[in-house]
Amino acid sequence: MKTLKFTFAILSLLAISQVSFAQEKTVTVGGAPMYPSKNIIENAVNSKDHTTLVAAVKAAGLVETLSGPGPFTVFAPTNKAFDKLPKGTVETLVKPESKETLTKILTYHVVPGKMSAADLMKAITDGGGKATLKTASGGTLTAMMKGKKIELMDAKGVPLQLRLLM
Repeated sequence: MKTLKFTFAILSLLAISQVSFAQEKTVTVGGAPMYPSKNIIENAVNSKDHTTLVAAVKAAGLVETLSGPGPFTVFAPTNKAFDKLPKGTVETLVKPESKETLTKILTYHVVPGKMSAADLMKAITDGGGKATLKTASGGTLTAMMKGKKIELMDAKGVPLQLRLLM
């Protein structure tokens, strides 16, 4: 069985923030700034690398949830990650009859709470080389260091390549 590696961006933003626009510290994702005063959806729609994810979130009916009070950390698949799926997979998943499956897949990539790349590295160190993250879908992700990069593995031990943008 061929293992697909996916590229992710961490979108870890507070849904509601008291930070003034002039004081905001931003990161760039998909060529667009990600503002702490905006929620995940408001930021993701501006990223050219996450258009498929935004369409999937809309199809799953998760816009309101991810726009609500968080915070949430989203290990956000990029368009390139979706492109690596077998042909027709995305088109099938965004159909109304696939909403339950799509919701489960998307919420598997959401971790309640705010977690930066530094937070994730600290959790790995504190965990003796591994950090277990409970996802919004009730699943688990395991984070570990592989050289200088953080690697995420799903519950079956399949690695996902993580691009840190914090």
